[in-house]
Amino acid sequence: MMFIKIQMKKNSPLIKFAACAFIMAALSACSLPKRPALETSSWMVAPERTGAPYKPRSDLWLKMGSVSTAPPFDGKSLVYRLGDQRYEKDFYNIYSALPNEMVGNATRQWLNNAQIFSMTVGQGNSFFPYYNLQLSVEEFYGDYRVRPEAVVTVEFFLSATDPQKRNPMIGKNRYTKRIALKDNTPQALILGQQEALAQILKEYEVALYGYAGNLPPPLGQ
Repeated sequence: MMFIKIQMKKNSPLIKFAACAFIMAALSACSLPKRPALETSSWMVAPERTGAPYKPRSDLWLKMGSVSTAPPFDGKSLVYRLGDQRYEKDFYNIYSALPNEMVGNATRQWLNNAQIFSMTVGQGNSFFPYYNLQLSVEEFYGDYRVRPEAVVTVEFFLSATDPQKRNPMIGKNRYTKRIALKDNTPQALILGQQEALAQILKEYEVALYGYAGNLPPPLGQ
């Protein structure tokens, strides 16, 4: 087998051309404009209860259980409905927390201000509860098919602890609210969702107050 060896002198025009091409490529790369960083806006839905509290109907605690969110509303991006089967996520406008966390925290604080129970505690509390409240967030989006509206649907499940595994359900309530928006901006959607959730919690506190007046007795009583 024969090998052919090619040698070029240091001052060869070919070497000079290659060196110049390398330098020009490096300078060109350095001069490329930098892409701007992705800028996002963060939003929070957190309605607060105002007005006088109820006269407490129970000296026991209510514990917030799990709060689930149906897809495609279970992420941090704002969701827009643009057609009957078309939903779009806005990756430039996001919630400060996941929707189930926002709704769960808002509900717990709202019920604490209502004072129907002695206290409403979070899911992370080690307290053994007699009564549990679980939520399902089924709709959480902006509807832009006809006119801009905020849409929020929440279902509440109030149950009692029952080690005998009988039907523990005390009450199930489902609410849907649609709030007209003043414009198509993300801020308008957030304000609409906050108003929708506030209206839902106002209605549910009335139902919960009714349940609290006829609760099954705690275990051992």
